Amino acid sequence: MWVFGYGSLMWKPGFPLAERRMARLMGYARTFCMRSIHHRGTPERPGLVLALDQTEKAWCDGIALRVSPGHEDETLAYLRERELISAAYLERRLPVVLEGGGEVEALCYVVDADHVQYCGGLDLEEQARIIAGAEGGMGPNDEYLINTVTHLDEMGIHDPDLQWLVRRVRNYHQVP
Repeated sequence: MWVFGYGSLMWKPGFPLAERRMARLMGYARTFCMRSIHHRGTPERPGLVLALDQTEKAWCDGIALRVSPGHEDETLAYLRERELISAAYLERRLPVVLEGGGEVEALCYVVDADHVQYCGGLDLEEQARIIAGAEGGMGPNDEYLINTVTHLDEMGIHDPDLQWLVRRVRNYHQVP
């Protein structure tokens, strides 16, 4: 069983891994297009989390995570509890291309563009303002942004929009 990680699953998978491989998912973009009312925000002050937004001619580089054999059922239950908390994500099995060649079918959590928490199209300044001021059950929204960008950078995946967001959010907090 493979799982595609593009945000917090890259740095906090929460399940036993047999293998990690760089991978690319075609037809989806990694964007801050989902309001978070549980993990990184509240219903009163929603935060933003990354989601895979279906976008023609787009792709998302991330990590294909192979679940340790024998742990598939518990991993699926864990991921459903974690990712489907508000039904804003849709669970899909999609082909991902592995770095170095090959393709696997991976479990992917993509945003439901018809869900009330979907907010695609926010400009970067609005995203920064929201992220700088939100906090939820798993911590501050800016922590999620910074951890994700740090891990993307370590993997050699440079996302100029996310890097700009980190600088802008730090500016909001006046953190060096």
